[in-house]
Amino acid sequence: MDIKYIRSQFPILDQQVNGKKLVYLDSAATSQKPLRVIEALEKYYKEYNSNVHRGVHTLGTRATDGYEGAREKIRKFINASSMEEIIFTRGTTTALNTVATSYARETLKSGDEIVITYMEHHSNIIPWQQVAKKTGATLKYLPLQEDGSISLEEARNTITSNTKIVSIMHVSNVLGVINPIKELTEIAHQNGAIMVVDGAQSTPHMKIDVQDLNCDFFAFSGHKMCGPTGIGVLYGKKQLLEKMEPVEFGGEMIDFVELQDSTWKELPWKFEAGTPIIAGAIGLGAAIDFLEEIGLDNINAHDQKLAKYASERMAEIEGLKIYGPKERTGLVTFTMDDVHPHDVATVLDAEGIAVRAGHHCAQPLMKWLKVSATARASFYLYNTEDEIDQLVNGLIKTKEYFSNVF
Repeated sequence: MDIKYIRSQFPILDQQVNGKKLVYLDSAATSQKPLRVIEALEKYYKEYNSNVHRGVHTLGTRATDGYEGAREKIRKFINASSMEEIIFTRGTTTALNTVATSYARETLKSGDEIVITYMEHHSNIIPWQQVAKKTGATLKYLPLQEDGSISLEEARNTITSNTKIVSIMHVSNVLGVINPIKELTEIAHQNGAIMVVDGAQSTPHMKIDVQDLNCDFFAFSGHKMCGPTGIGVLYGKKQLLEKMEPVEFGGEMIDFVELQDSTWKELPWKFEAGTPIIAGAIGLGAAIDFLEEIGLDNINAHDQKLAKYASERMAEIEGLKIYGPKERTGLVTFTMDDVHPHDVATVLDAEGIAVRAGHHCAQPLMKWLKVSATARASFYLYNTEDEIDQLVNGLIKTKEYFSNVF
């Protein structure tokens, strides 16, 4: 990878924060946007801003082509079998809620089981809690190993013939663990359950093939993979989506409206009520072009190399504890002695270094880790080993500062 070229495509990186060169290590929360995406958004609003599908004028046709063209790019990007299986949403959260509301609430009953893990993001916990309350189903948690990984043996013991839904994140936003989704899907299907995958943290970093994974639903967000905020994707197998009812109603998703009843458009539009996220979809399409130009395999190798280097360098700091397995994606989550993670992040910010601190929308996992909060440095295709060295130097300064204070 030509890191110099890549960094040149992200204008936000060329600035100072608190008088120091910006070191952005918070891509797991949201990635930065390359010029190609920014320019695609600008071009849409400057040259062919219009609503889609409904009009026959030139601008409307161009907007429709851009919007539906992005859908086809996404289909190819994750190797879905049909454009009908690609639903645009506001993000991973909306996508998972759509499955919980439209599929699970209408399908599950008392005695059925939903299986998730302790490592899930809140957006993959709370919807299933609500489903369980509404349907009488039981929400079960798949135990984690000591390093936070999943044991397939434990999965076979936890997922039973009563299990109807298994919903697990592909990559943990806290531990960086890569879960064996293909094998877990096989176990779920052997027991008659469907597999739902939160792909928010995997899709930006590695090549996704939903047909190879054989999952039934797969959700991800554009803003974590160089795309705009407010745009996400729900992939679902066609035979499941066809049986599901829309969760929003109004314009665009209808076929015919009578006085007392209405009928819906075919897939994927029956799930996209109202004016869709046109600019967001076009921007996400541009982001996919950029990522594929760099190569997902290259990005994955780069991110894992940085995570390994960061883990090794940070382990040299006495009193710093790293959470998660050795094999991880591009992030390192940690605590430092008795210094609160928010204080760590504040001192690092004074050095121009942006990291995330808190519970990372994973409070059950924090409880499992026996901490209230952690700090997290997350890496992406534009980060370098020099930036990790700056992070390590900043952490040493943080440790020295609080040693003097206390």
